[in-house]
Amino acid sequence: MSTDIPSVYLTFADEKLLNLALKIIITMTSLKGVCIGAGYFSQFHYDGWQRIPSVQTTALCDNDRAKAKAIARKFNIPKVYTDYEKMLDEEQPDFVDVVTPPATHQKICQSAFDRKVNVICQKPLAPTYAKAEALVQTAQQSGIRFMVHENFRFQPWHREIKKLLNQQVIGDRLHMLNLRCRMGDGWGKDAYLDRQPYFREMPKLFVYETGVHFIDVFRYLVGEIDSVYAQLKTLNPLIKGEDSALMVFQFANGTTGIADANRYNESNQPNPRYTFGEMLIEGNQGSIRLYADGKLTIQQLGEPEREHQYHHEDRGFAGDCCYATQQHFVDCLLNEQPFETNGQDYLKTLRVQEAVYRSAEKQLPVQIGS
Repeated sequence: MSTDIPSVYLTFADEKLLNLALKIIITMTSLKGVCIGAGYFSQFHYDGWQRIPSVQTTALCDNDRAKAKAIARKFNIPKVYTDYEKMLDEEQPDFVDVVTPPATHQKICQSAFDRKVNVICQKPLAPTYAKAEALVQTAQQSGIRFMVHENFRFQPWHREIKKLLNQQVIGDRLHMLNLRCRMGDGWGKDAYLDRQPYFREMPKLFVYETGVHFIDVFRYLVGEIDSVYAQLKTLNPLIKGEDSALMVFQFANGTTGIADANRYNESNQPNPRYTFGEMLIEGNQGSIRLYADGKLTIQQLGEPEREHQYHHEDRGFAGDCCYATQQHFVDCLLNEQPFETNGQDYLKTLRVQEAVYRSAEKQLPVQIGS
């Protein structure tokens, strides 16, 4: 945020005095944040907080002090802790960012709730749906603001597609939403070892870790899902969980959604983790296409395909979506607005995720909530 004001507007005070007053106002409306976790993905969180002017990140915590110190040096964070309860007590922050494994979330969040500290928490939210539901209920009972760090819907192409759908550029009735994703990081004997080795031992992998993002994006773009039919496979025999999913969704508004994705086969793009795939959305007046490089096109019926210009950049993670997610969290805290991915809303995404696994097990379509 710039604090410089053109001199034409300075009718009641000199420029230095007014700019000083604005800086004081910004300081008064800033939030003190702390973070827990210094693993691979945390770097995108710390980068995002560093770039939000209304946030001061005063401390971070991790069991591995050396890793925590390295992160602190890189992102200019003043204090390092190995005990998160001590950090919460001493720092007394406005919020805590939880970037730790799912099994730790309930205990960490409860500590924050007990201290009346707002929480933004990474997904997967918990090891099971029942534990995720219990965590959300606890957050509600505590009266503390709670948001899930579900960042795919904040990728710039998904935000732009949502605007185009709201403007009905391809009509007022959607026919099909089709996603194809090939990540290419899960083949061979060394799959996942260089970045997230624990993936190899997870009994549920693709849908639990990655497919849930697509479910949330589908809900964000089209609406609520009524039923799902899914086929899951393990293509790499050296891992325990599924690494491939074919999911067919039926939406309440009549749209059909298909997600065809796996982590085994490779994309033909230099960075398959930029958009995480290609998308085709068809309506009664045309179609929208998302390409793997972030390009968006619109093709009205009877017209040639044309590129739609919008801003996106290869910064941070997947179009800088962590930064955008965190900015949304801060804006909603400061303006007392609801989070898009609040706990109750995210449980809807997780109910679809559970239905995917039930469908694959039964080899039958499953109604959501059944």
